[in-house]
Amino acid sequence: MISAVILTKNEEKNIIDCIESVLFCDEILIIDDFSDDRTLQAVEKYFGKNRKITVLKRKIDGDFAKQRNYALEKAKGEWVLFVDADERIPQLLRKEIIYKIDEFKKTDGFSIKRRNFLWGKPLRFGEFLGEKKIRLGKKSSGQWVNRIHEVWDIKGEVQTLNNPIFHYPHESMDEFLKKLNLYSSIRAQELHGLGIRTSVIKVILYTKFKFFYNYVIKLGFLDGVRGLIVALLMSFNSFLVRGKLWRMQKSQN
Repeated sequence: MISAVILTKNEEKNIIDCIESVLFCDEILIIDDFSDDRTLQAVEKYFGKNRKITVLKRKIDGDFAKQRNYALEKAKGEWVLFVDADERIPQLLRKEIIYKIDEFKKTDGFSIKRRNFLWGKPLRFGEFLGEKKIRLGKKSSGQWVNRIHEVWDIKGEVQTLNNPIFHYPHESMDEFLKKLNLYSSIRAQELHGLGIRTSVIKVILYTKFKFFYNYVIKLGFLDGVRGLIVALLMSFNSFLVRGKLWRMQKSQN
């Protein structure tokens, strides 16, 4: 039995397509962070009383790992597949998932490559070059860690699936910037809690290195204008994280 988990917060534009891509699963758990748009109304309208779909509401409180671990507790399946609302499981990946969990019974989890799209076109280089994440695993195989940029810490054998998940983030520049602001705040708080400190020099150097790394070393320039935009914005994200961390340090002095 496979349980699909989707975390939501104001995802009315994405939720229908996302659910349709995981209908091959035996259970679909939607963990909603009290959306104030029409996310849940859209689910009810298009899927009605579909017995596969369960909606649970829980505040995320800036901790994505806890939200995912809550979903693990509630999932009924032996296997759990985590899919973000702006992601899709294409047909080839669906078939591979069903085949692999049946044939590789001693495997505890699977990493899934991610093919990222920005404004209708794929991003092949830069920040997302070679990106893969553990998203499919046995329910009892491990826990999620880290408040932001969380990872599934699976204890046991992990393999990588051949077919990618499709990711369609940031429908607009405004949405991109809003998420950078939110995620950078969570990350800065996490670093501050770990006792990590920064300085003005580190803020500047890390920001410049982040751009150079994504745009030059990871070949972001090959994605054209979109590659430049992503490199600039992810560099700005690094600036926000360390700038906010620096402000937290100063406020304690």
